[in-house]
Amino acid sequence: MVNKFKAHPWHGIAIGNNFPNIVTAFIEVVPSDTVKYEIDKTSGYLMIDRPQKFSNVIPALYGFIPQTYCDKKVAEYAQLKCGKEIKKGDGDPLDICVLTERVITHGDIILQAIPIGGFRLIDKGEADDKIIAVLKGDALYEQWNDINDFPEAVINRLKHYFLTYKNIPGESNPTCEIANVYGREEAHQVILNSIEDYKNTFVK
Repeated sequence: MVNKFKAHPWHGIAIGNNFPNIVTAFIEVVPSDTVKYEIDKTSGYLMIDRPQKFSNVIPALYGFIPQTYCDKKVAEYAQLKCGKEIKKGDGDPLDICVLTERVITHGDIILQAIPIGGFRLIDKGEADDKIIAVLKGDALYEQWNDINDFPEAVINRLKHYFLTYKNIPGESNPTCEIANVYGREEAHQVILNSIEDYKNTFVK
């Protein structure tokens, strides 16, 4: 039967046949956005989460991997790898940053991305991993196969964003920390764990 309705970006779009090597990514925010957009989990439409109040600008395409979920398996793996107590996953689909040399001017799109590493972000005791990927077919970025191949300045720019994007000037206690920066193989395992968490939660 032909689907007559728009697919829900989280539940209705396939992750792809070659995961975790190549994954579908749904992009919510692009570097030119001055507003933080986020998927509305009920309707599947983009909604305004908040205006960007300060100088933080996401330095890459940012969104999530469909049919993933950060829950028990993601949290257990994060705790195993970083040695810190992780209460749980953050209860959202797995976040992904996609690097490309091309200027993509708006979100609400899907693309094919190649995961090359990630940040083990801990936000108020919850696992909130950020997968780092490159756009499939990108003439510049596709030459790198692992986050360790990247120029340090590129990774530091991404780290700075995630370490500061929730900070309020004058407050001394940061809400986020990056416990580990990990490579391609570990990123693949995080993706597989998030798929398992999704199936355990939503596929009955």
